Formats: sequence, structure tokens, C-alpha cells
Amino acid sequence: MRVPQVNGCSMAPFDAYPFGSILQPEVNWNPVHLVLNIGPLDALDVVLLLVISVLVFMIWRLVGHKECHYTDSPGHRIDGSLDALAGSTHGHPTEGNSIRLVSNAEYFEEVERAISSARKSVHFETFLWEDGETGSMVSEALMAAARRGLKVRVMGDASGTRKLCARSTANLRDAGCEVHRFHRIWKPMNFGRINIRDHRKILVIDGKLAIVGGHCITDQWLKDGPKLPRYRDISAVITGPVVAHIQSCFFEGWTEITGELFTDDATFPKLRPTGDSPAHVAFLKPDGCPSSVQVLHHLAIGYAKERIRIQNPYFLPDPSGVESLVNAAQRGVDVQIMIPALTATDSPLIARAGRYQFKRLLEGGVRLFEYQPTLLHQKILVVDGVWFGIGSSNFDDRSFEINKEITVGVADPAVAGQLEQIFEEDLAECREVTAADMQRRSVKDRLLDRFMYLFNEQF
Repeated sequence: MRVPQVNGCSMAPFDAYPFGSILQPEVNWNPVHLVLNIGPLDALDVVLLLVISVLVFMIWRLVGHKECHYTDSPGHRIDGSLDALAGSTHGHPTEGNSIRLVSNAEYFEEVERAISSARKSVHFETFLWEDGETGSMVSEALMAAARRGLKVRVMGDASGTRKLCARSTANLRDAGCEVHRFHRIWKPMNFGRINIRDHRKILVIDGKLAIVGGHCITDQWLKDGPKLPRYRDISAVITGPVVAHIQSCFFEGWTEITGELFTDDATFPKLRPTGDSPAHVAFLKPDGCPSSVQVLHHLAIGYAKERIRIQNPYFLPDPSGVESLVNAAQRGVDVQIMIPALTATDSPLIARAGRYQFKRLLEGGVRLFEYQPTLLHQKILVVDGVWFGIGSSNFDDRSFEINKEITVGVADPAVAGQLEQIFEEDLAECREVTAADMQRRSVKDRLLDRFMYLFNEQF
């Protein structure tokens, strides 16, 4: 059988199973036949069932998730409570950072420029990476850095990089890049954990500069497609002491996959202040505790006194998230949330599931807006115009409870103001969702929303 070739690359999935077909024609796999031929269980059958049940329970306990329930409203403003906010999310704030936003396609120019400026190391972590113009652009920059003698470490999620063909990966390795996949399907050690995906998007240069946000390495982020204009996204270029914490986030995933540890000054250099912005990083998911990313979002919403602005592509809050947002609205906070329209999303099933909670949010005073032109992919939370969170996390259970994510929290009124201005400008291309809209929905649509919400933790 010939495997299709595109631009010289095999289009077979990178993580395809290496097993051939096993045919056993002598066995009747008819389910009716099997059921009718099951007789009374003997002692061994009972023991095996008990063992299987215990194993299933143990796996469920290993991958089970604690949810965050926070309904209070602290008396202090969020920008005066960074020690408590960061400490509650397993970190601490650092002073003296500089934050600059990059939007849409300019992100890729920034990535190329940053990698070309590297002198010692390049650490790149991403979720979605496909062959194409964008993939080639990033790969060429990484390979050029490796050929200059730099230490280039690349980590991609095994599921999200399945469309990056084997030859593209081989080219990176041949150039000297160290490449690893997070949670490959066929590795036995990943059994029971394969549902945990690495959704982070991080670039760290020489341990001194970091780029964090929502951009993926596919052509939909670089240029217009046949159905939708190029996706909208925002990332942050960060310098200053907080970059060491972002580097730690990269190595948390790298060490899990490779077992390597690093203590050299080239990886963790002494960082001097580059600006005036206090910042902190949430990325840990301690066993038996809610993830720090989820806690950060809930606490930030609780701290809000005046206004909350959220832009998120996959807005699928659980009941505790809905309660947190409604509580904020009912204590007088202006809560506005922007998501892609059904006609603009790349995941209509997630969008359907998210709409199941719209009625409760609208009744509670939350305002919802649907961005019409294309996929709105930025993951932004702004509180009172003085603090913002930016990173890879969606506002859903998969990001909050299952995936590896990162959110950088920053107390910077100037940049927070930029994000609020972007929100206001995007409103011009939005349609506000009203309670009347939800009332007019057909029974079929309501049932479909409810059915899709049953799978909200897995989207």
C-alpha cells in the first residue's frame, strides 16, 4: 500500500501504531453469540472481575481531578494582593518585568527574530504544529539556531503534532535539535495518562526572554484560509526575572518526558529588572489539588471590583465557574465575555456545549458577545484595568483540570488598558447574545447543547 506524499512528506500520522492487522477468522465476534454463551461465573472469573474493577478504580483515582470552588470576594484590589494571588497558585510575584503584546501574524516574525538573536539556548514548547508555510518557518529558525551550535530543545504534544510528518521531525534532529513528544499513544508508560495533553505554547531564549500565549504553528494563524480569515490571537513577549519561572514551566514538562535536570547558569541565568511590571506564573497541577491555572482564574474573578473582560475561544465553564462569574456580576462588577460565533469556531461541538450555560450566565447579569469574522483564539482575562492573565488556558475543564497549561499574571495598567482597548475594538464585529436569543432556540438546539455538555470535561 502506498502512503500519500505531500511536499515529500509522508502523511501517515507521526504516532501511528506499529502493529499490523491480526486476523482470527476462527473466532465468532458476534456480540449476540458472545452474550448468549456466557455461563455462570466461577471463582476465577469473580477474582478477575474484582482485579479489573480495582485497576479501573486506581486509574480513575490517578487521573481524577479536584475542582476549585471559590465564591468569596476579598476586600483588597487585585494589584495590591499579588503575594496572596501568586502564593495561592504555588508561585510568587517578581518585580521588574517588561511585557509587550504581539498580535496575529506578527507573532511569527517575533519568533523568528527571537530565535535568530539567541546566543546559548532555545527552548520551544507547543501543542498544535503542522506541516505548511508556518511550520517550515519555525522549523528553519530552530534548525539554523542548532547549526550555530546552540542547545535547541523542542517539545510538542504527541496528539497536537500528529500532522507534523516524520521527515520534518528528522530534519530537526539532523540539524542538532533535541525533539521530544509529550505522551505518545503507543508508549505503555503513558497508559492511564494519555488523556493529559501538553497545551502550552512557550518559547524561551537564553533563559532571558520568553514568548507566551495562544498561537499555534499552523497556517490558519499566518494567512487567510478558504473558509475563514486568519485566526486572531495575542501573545506576550516577556523579559525580566519572571522568565525564570516560565523556564521552570518548560522544564516541568521536559523533565517528565526525558528525566533530565538542569542547574547551569546558561539555562537559569541571573536576571536583572527590565521594566516595572510585577508578574507571576501559574502552571502547576499538584496531585489531589485544583490546578494553579484554575485557582488563578477563580481568584482573579473574585478580586474584581469594577469590571472583568474575557476573550477565550473555548468558553465552557463548569457550574463553579458559572457561579464565580455570576457572583461577580451580582455584586456590581461589569462582566463581559467574548467568544467566537458558531460560524467562526473551529470546534462547533465545544461551542454547542458552552451554550448550555448561557441562560444561567445571562440571567445572572453576565454579558456575552460572539465575534463574527473568524476564530478568536486569544486567552485573555483582564480585571479592573490593572491586572491581566495571558497564556494557553481555555476557560474549560480540560484546560483547568486535565491539560498542562500556563497563565502569566501581570499587574500592569498600561498593558491591561491595551487589552481592554482591543476588546472594545473587537466589539464592533460582535453580536451580543441576549436572553431572548436563548428563549428562541429550538427544542432540538437546546437538547443538542445539553447532550454535548455531558462531555464538557473532555472537550
